Amino acid sequence: MSNETALSLDWFNLALAVPLVMVAMALSWWQRLGLGKSLFIGAVRATVQLLLIGQVLVWLFTTNKWYLVLGVLLVMVIAATFAATNRLEQIGSRMSLRFLCGGAILIGSAVTMAYLDLVVVNIDPWYDPRYLIPIFGMIVGNAMNGAALAAERVRSEFESRREEIEAGLALGASPAQASARAVRLAMTAALIPTINALAVVGIVSLPGMMTGQILAGADPTQAVHYQLIVMFMLTSATAITSVLVTIWYRKRFFTRAEQLIDLD
Repeated sequence: MSNETALSLDWFNLALAVPLVMVAMALSWWQRLGLGKSLFIGAVRATVQLLLIGQVLVWLFTTNKWYLVLGVLLVMVIAATFAATNRLEQIGSRMSLRFLCGGAILIGSAVTMAYLDLVVVNIDPWYDPRYLIPIFGMIVGNAMNGAALAAERVRSEFESRREEIEAGLALGASPAQASARAVRLAMTAALIPTINALAVVGIVSLPGMMTGQILAGADPTQAVHYQLIVMFMLTSATAITSVLVTIWYRKRFFTRAEQLIDLD
């Protein structure tokens, strides 16, 4: 199969896809969900953002400077951090929560990307924006979801297991020991979507990387290799980020005197 078989999509095709969003808006109106405005704004934002990033990528591919590529990656991490923390009920200041989640997202994404870049696929040069930016975007997106799920579930587990944790502290357990079960459950919850994705890939769904390559005319076997690498890298980034968030965030629920804070 050659690239000559790839589908070519233009503005007319894009316009024909707009009614798909309108279906969701119509269903929202019918069921009085109040999501029509959010769906409309989201569709407009997605269109504008993707069109803009398309132009930025053209410029980056032309200039091909490592520091510009790293700058874009940093912006992606910052944007992911804000998206992950905007809807969370924080313990302490919002900014400290953002630093916590941002650090976890950065470490999880950077470690995974470095291994993939230098060991698995050997991108040459290592900062080639044609490969680095799209791949890093997938990694950061999943790390962001892992961070948000982990932070939200940590708070939920501490709220529901407050008496259990306080009993452990009263019996002489350290904060880490008393909250170990809550932290493990939070980590597990954050990883469940990734585990489910691994379990059903190729059976229930053909993910984006594989689908895109097949639509572009690539050999399905080669597309499978790419997709497996993508699934494995997303698993790594999500796991690292989720574990870091839960371990770091856990400390926010205890005072310096090793007492559980009031969550009400």
